[in-house]
Amino acid sequence: MAINKNGTKQIADNRKARHDYFILEQIECGIELVGTEVKSLRRGGVNLKDAWCSVDNGEMWVKGMHISPYEQGNIFNRDPMRVRRLLLHKKEINRLYGKVKQEGLTLIPLTLYFKGSRVKVALGLCKGKKLYDKRDDMAQKAAARDIDRAMKERNH
Repeated sequence: MAINKNGTKQIADNRKARHDYFILEQIECGIELVGTEVKSLRRGGVNLKDAWCSVDNGEMWVKGMHISPYEQGNIFNRDPMRVRRLLLHKKEINRLYGKVKQEGLTLIPLTLYFKGSRVKVALGLCKGKKLYDKRDDMAQKAAARDIDRAMKERNH
């Protein structure tokens, strides 16, 4: 877990989401967890790769997030793939739900981190990339790496 400048400890990052989607907006929200899940998160036992969010009955839920069972948790462990509630204000949920329904966007958890003792989720309002967009991004990153490498060799 890396500690950032703003006092947060990152638990997990959804790099696949950054590859597959354009991130239009980021929202910080809380997540409802049980004690053994938090202990498992402190050990880094989470996978955000296939996670996504939906709105059901006016509440935001994250689905497909895998939190590994805590080894010493025995009977208190919950299902690793259970649906977990995200903590947002009703106005924010309605605004995001409207954008998802009208504009065909997707809500994807991007990062999971500790802010103080609380677990927070950075939720991304995303638009899917086409294959040519992904290729273009990879070409730009490769070009930037080559430029950095050339500048480093030139300076030494």
